[in-house]
Amino acid sequence: MKKQVLVAGGGIGGLAAALGASRAGWEVRLYERAAAFSEVGAGVQIGPNVVRRLQAWGLQQPLQAVAAFPSRLQVRNAVSGKDLAVLPLGPTAVERYGAAYATIHRADLHGLLLSAVTQYTDAQLHLEHAIDSFADADGVVTVRTSRGKEVEGDALIGADGLWSRTRTQLLGAVPPRVTGHLAYRALVPQHALPDALRTAQVTAWLGPRLHAVQYPVRRGELQNLVVIVQGPAPQDLENWDHAANAAGLDHALQGTCTALQDVVRSVSAVGGAGWRLWPLCDRPPVRSADEMAQGLVALLGDAAHPMRPYLAQGAGMAIEDAAELQRALAMHDLDVPLRLRRYALNRWQRNARVQARSTRNGRIFHATGPVRWGRDLSLRLLGERVLDVPWLYRGDGSSASSL
Repeated sequence: MKKQVLVAGGGIGGLAAALGASRAGWEVRLYERAAAFSEVGAGVQIGPNVVRRLQAWGLQQPLQAVAAFPSRLQVRNAVSGKDLAVLPLGPTAVERYGAAYATIHRADLHGLLLSAVTQYTDAQLHLEHAIDSFADADGVVTVRTSRGKEVEGDALIGADGLWSRTRTQLLGAVPPRVTGHLAYRALVPQHALPDALRTAQVTAWLGPRLHAVQYPVRRGELQNLVVIVQGPAPQDLENWDHAANAAGLDHALQGTCTALQDVVRSVSAVGGAGWRLWPLCDRPPVRSADEMAQGLVALLGDAAHPMRPYLAQGAGMAIEDAAELQRALAMHDLDVPLRLRRYALNRWQRNARVQARSTRNGRIFHATGPVRWGRDLSLRLLGERVLDVPWLYRGDGSSASSL
């Protein structure tokens, strides 16, 4: 008789967990609070470490059908507009790391995982039905849903995001920390842009107390723009996707170069949905395996380790978590608590390292004064050696020893 895992949350992490658990031979019941499976309009960068995992799940062709594969990463000074460094991607990434570097619309990544779960597994997906609480006793985890229903399972995976109720019950009611960074996000049809503003690469613009990133998504048909500035967050953090005032962004970009301002102003020029505002929150790096699993309950993705976007690995670490969860759940000679413990032991240090590096990168990206000048000098002198991240792209968190 198959064991049954209950999954809280139907985002990228929850669907990846459902796919991994199903491939490990478990029955899956997934509970999503929303009335429909959906993701917000934003881009995601997924490095070779993540693409390899999608390939292992048989998702290479669906990925190729919806993603873009940038030729390189270019870093520029946001004030002067000058080039600082370049990291080749494209075939170079495949040669170095065995997989491509991809950029993808978040909804497309979510959609290919949802298709895989619905087409290739027997997972039961329950919409408008969240897991509100759980009890772990006598070798069984019992959850109570938002509809007042009690469901028993052999394990519970909390993949319910930054404001995870599973995490709150497991580790205590400590809210995420407000970073003081605000992300303005927009998607623009590339065909509506002048040729000079279209892009087939990732470009990062580094400036004092801000930075911007642009790259193609959806086969190159759309351009994703993100500008992150420092400032006070809106009060209602749980409803994080706010309509943004473009005038506020214009004010934040005063003093930056014409080339960057032309890119930003193109959003208003072509019409469409315009800018959305995302106040960034995170948590301190994971401190131990206990913060990712206890007993019959484990946390995954943002529920376990929300991070700043300065290493472009938030979604990637959730997918790596799901891959390691699959390996652990397939260890049928171990009791379930030991399987989840193995999962946590093999993930917490890598996640903590990515969290810490993401925070560090944010300080470097937004540096002022002498640190800013030193950063730019290092990029000009060392270039590719500074931008490449072999420890990240070669690994996938499959074992603690790889850290």
